[in-house]
Amino acid sequence: MSGAGPTITEEAKHAIGMDGSPSAPASRQAMSDARLPLAYRDSCAHLLIPLNRCRFNEYYLPWKCVDERHSYEKCQFNEYTKRVIKQDEIRAAKGGARSN
Repeated sequence: MSGAGPTITEEAKHAIGMDGSPSAPASRQAMSDARLPLAYRDSCAHLLIPLNRCRFNEYYLPWKCVDERHSYEKCQFNEYTKRVIKQDEIRAAKGGARSN
């Protein structure tokens, strides 16, 4: 496997920044090549690509790809908290008035 390219574990470590290199968001081409639906092409897509590849290779067994899934879900949660904080700032700037 030395010439076969990086393993799933190596790709996952690279995606979550554990290999020492900075993690960058996935490019549009990488998301297109991985056939990600448009709804999932966000700032966490760089974690979803190796997760989906792992899921496919492991036949979607729920006890496999746990580390990849955890890192993706953590990224999604962090993005959610950023949106909530931003919405709270907007609401505070309006004097507490809601938009709906």
